[in-house]
Amino acid sequence: MTEQIQEWGAADAARQIRVPGPEDNKYTHGVLGVVTGSEKYPGAAVLGVEAVHRTGIGMVRFLGEKAPADLVLACRPETVTVSGAVDAWLVGSGMESTQDLNPELPAIAHAALGLQPVVVDAGGLGFLNHVSAPAIITPHEGELERLVPRNGATREEWVATAADQLDVVVVLKGHETLVSTPEEPTGGRILVKVTSPTSWLATAGTGDVLAGIIAALVATHSVKRVPSLQELAELAATGVFLHGKAAELAGEVGPFPALDVAEAVGRGVSLVISAGKH
Repeated sequence: MTEQIQEWGAADAARQIRVPGPEDNKYTHGVLGVVTGSEKYPGAAVLGVEAVHRTGIGMVRFLGEKAPADLVLACRPETVTVSGAVDAWLVGSGMESTQDLNPELPAIAHAALGLQPVVVDAGGLGFLNHVSAPAIITPHEGELERLVPRNGATREEWVATAADQLDVVVVLKGHETLVSTPEEPTGGRILVKVTSPTSWLATAGTGDVLAGIIAALVATHSVKRVPSLQELAELAATGVFLHGKAAELAGEVGPFPALDVAEAVGRGVSLVISAGKH
């Protein structure tokens, strides 16, 4: 593989954060549709939605099951639970594909078959063959192995091969997260790495937070337009960087749970924006 792998840093991330202007409203700064959580794992919905709000967005429409919806509203009452127009989707966190992701449900069908980009996490990965919309997937190594066997490849070769075979942006999570687009017909791809500033992120729920951050960024850049896979990769890498920055902030007082990472995302966004101005 000849692609150059670059580290995605603060300056790169700052360029991808859309700050609302004085003319923006809740519809022009991005509306995200969310189908996450389940009776078995309702907390995943709370973690993801908290991260979405903290990243900065106009509106969140939560269209998942009642149990996670009740928890989401208890934590984030500004969340809307009525269907309507969205600019992007987040599906799968805290769900088991064989039980929870029914392709006949209106929200799931819209997310899979619509034009709006979709971030697919966890249980949603087993549903990927239904998705025709531009997509970002966020697997850990075990999940990617079930989709595209590694067969002895390096992580860099593996993530690039998976992006080509699945025709999606692949975010292969780890202490060093890799993000790849499929190779363009004219040659070349985006292939970047984001190194976490802390190893304390290896806890339950932090993946749900990451998916929420990425999805929020995608929604703010998808108002009345559909980003290219190259743009989606840049937004995904930015989400990974912000996730690490939030974890670094949460860890200032010691080890931290996933919700602390979600709650620190807003501070992380502010710091990255400020750094980008200098």
